Amino acid sequence: MAIGKLIVVCQSGGKFITNADGTLSYSGGDAHATSLSVDTKFDDFKSEIADMWKYELDSLTIKYLLPNNKRTLITISTDRDIHRFLEFHEDSASADVYVLTPSPPAPSDATSMPCSRSSHTMPNASVSPVDAPTDFVADEHISPADAPMDWLPDAEDTEKQKAPRISSWKSCITGVDQTFNTRRELHEALDKFSLAHGFQYIIKRSDERRYSARCKAEGCPWFIVAPKLSTTKLYRIKKMNDTHTCGVGSIRASASRILIASIVKEKLRDTPTCKPKEIIDDIRRDFGIELSYAQAWGGIEAALEEVQGSHRKAYNQLPLLCEKILETNPGSAAILNTKEDLSFHRIFVAFHASIYGFEIGCRPLLFLDCTSLKSKYRGELFTATALDGNDGIFLVAFAVVDVLSDDNWHWFLQQLKTVLSTFHEITFVADTKKEMSESLGSVFPNCFHGYCPHQLTESLKMKFKGSLTVEVVRVLISEFLRAAYAPTAVGFKKCIETIKNISPEAYEWVLQTEPEHWANAFFKGTRYNHLKSSVTKSFCDWVSDLPAMPITQVIEAIRRKMMEFICTRKMDSDQWSSKLTPSAEENLQRILVDSRSLEVVLSPGSWFKVRDTLDIMNVVSLENWECSCREWQINGLPCLHAAAAIEHVGKDVYDYCYSYFSTEAFKITYSESINPVPSLDGCTERESSEVLVQPPCITRPVGRPKERKCALKPKQAIKRPVQCSKCKKVGHNKRNCKQSA
Repeated sequence: MAIGKLIVVCQSGGKFITNADGTLSYSGGDAHATSLSVDTKFDDFKSEIADMWKYELDSLTIKYLLPNNKRTLITISTDRDIHRFLEFHEDSASADVYVLTPSPPAPSDATSMPCSRSSHTMPNASVSPVDAPTDFVADEHISPADAPMDWLPDAEDTEKQKAPRISSWKSCITGVDQTFNTRRELHEALDKFSLAHGFQYIIKRSDERRYSARCKAEGCPWFIVAPKLSTTKLYRIKKMNDTHTCGVGSIRASASRILIASIVKEKLRDTPTCKPKEIIDDIRRDFGIELSYAQAWGGIEAALEEVQGSHRKAYNQLPLLCEKILETNPGSAAILNTKEDLSFHRIFVAFHASIYGFEIGCRPLLFLDCTSLKSKYRGELFTATALDGNDGIFLVAFAVVDVLSDDNWHWFLQQLKTVLSTFHEITFVADTKKEMSESLGSVFPNCFHGYCPHQLTESLKMKFKGSLTVEVVRVLISEFLRAAYAPTAVGFKKCIETIKNISPEAYEWVLQTEPEHWANAFFKGTRYNHLKSSVTKSFCDWVSDLPAMPITQVIEAIRRKMMEFICTRKMDSDQWSSKLTPSAEENLQRILVDSRSLEVVLSPGSWFKVRDTLDIMNVVSLENWECSCREWQINGLPCLHAAAAIEHVGKDVYDYCYSYFSTEAFKITYSESINPVPSLDGCTERESSEVLVQPPCITRPVGRPKERKCALKPKQAIKRPVQCSKCKKVGHNKRNCKQSA
């Protein structure tokens, strides 16, 4: 595709033909050429096409076939669809689109078009718009309600449509001297051949020297013998008796696991999220083969192993993957650990681009999180995530470990320590467990460990569940969070006193949770007012949505995501013209507007007294970048009082913002790139490593398994104590209140 433009060939008036392999081709009609670019709007494109054939604008539909999928028609109906179309064909010089109408006009060469409708002129795929480049779902057939009027199938057409899929298999085995590249290819061809002709066979021999089979019917002379050609992997049919005496065609043949995997693999390319029940229905409809749920699930597993590779073998490719990461991304870290029995234990990965971006451009603030992986052998993903100047997540390092344990967390922190050379005191927002605090203190002696107050509120709910009403617990949580975000000790104490008045037990519980780790008023580190550990939720959700795949592909998927973040944000920042990032600039402008109503009283030296609208006096030090309200120190941007003092003396407020929020720092964060890592698909075990890495042992989860009950008993409602609305005491209502009497 030329830079910015793609030549588009628009075709209309013809018919789709379903080929023997199920792919679609277009025959007949007229064609016009035009061009598309990223600036082209869908409405303009549709109007141009309507003018080509003088179509009614509302009557036409625009569709196309994917470059590697000629079975499924995709609809263009929005500007976003045009962008996807250009992305799919970015490596092509031109692309075809098909213009469909309910009653298309006769083509210029009318004699070349068939007068009657044939099953070969009906597409074998549904029409479904695309919303994402790799995430679309389409059925195998067009429903009458959604299809154009000239494509509506009848029952006879539907039955005829299935015939080419099966009948094409009748020629999979042609006779003596036919050659196959592999034994698997021969076995798959024989499966299709037996299904098409309606007989069952028995494999007599299948090894590295010979493949032979005979008809399952007793006394039937049909057989085939295919020895392997010496010094090659080829198998050639040497002998074959093609005669059946068993009533061939009347027997219902069964499909092998290999054939099912072959069929399922094609369907998974079109519909990656296809379920076993959908596979059963599709294969019954298209091939007349009845499958059990177990067979369909086995076919999906076998197909995924062919497409993705073996989960077991992927562990043995990890040493080579580490080598490739270090070769392609100098300055990175890729550390693999195995146990004494050579089973997988853990792997740590930190790319140079991430390390550099964090140390030079990001705030010294890291969020530690853990996400369970969907995998045959399970596993946990540890992440250390920072925030860029625009409050976007920035993955610094990650690790895949066999189990969630304190030992694995300690090891992860040790590896993180080795790759970070920053002299800044790092603030970690992590779990409240005692073991985590001990690990952080031993590995990063000068760090600060911040607790997530929102996680603590869950503990508060469980602690007082049943003993306090739901409304009271809500008030306690609200006051607890206000105490966490309060910038000063005075504000914190005010919230805590409210909790004490509501429940002395809750007050004691709050004091035991170590407020110096979660309250802004007492926390010694700098969290820039990011108290939640859930800032990484979007990335964790993305990881959780990944399908079950080998560990090497999990690491590759994360690398691609990181590379996508870098490329996208680098391009975005090129459009910025402000000194600060958009989110910081928006916050600063709001502060400047609100600060203009404050009164500044000049004091000796660089100290200023600023009176706000509530007649509260705050002291600002421009020299030390401090304010008595502590908002400046906590957030990194001048507070209302500081902004008023800065404008009072005629200085530039941008000079008093932390450099982490500058556009320049943001660009530095994403200045380095993560390079692609070569594929490991063609590597053998010997090439990948001399050390054999086995999959981890799958251990039974700790605790008693949950029981599945046929009928669950309804939970008993917690009885709410009666409370008087006048005296606020518990045990009576206002009618029986003695105090009011």
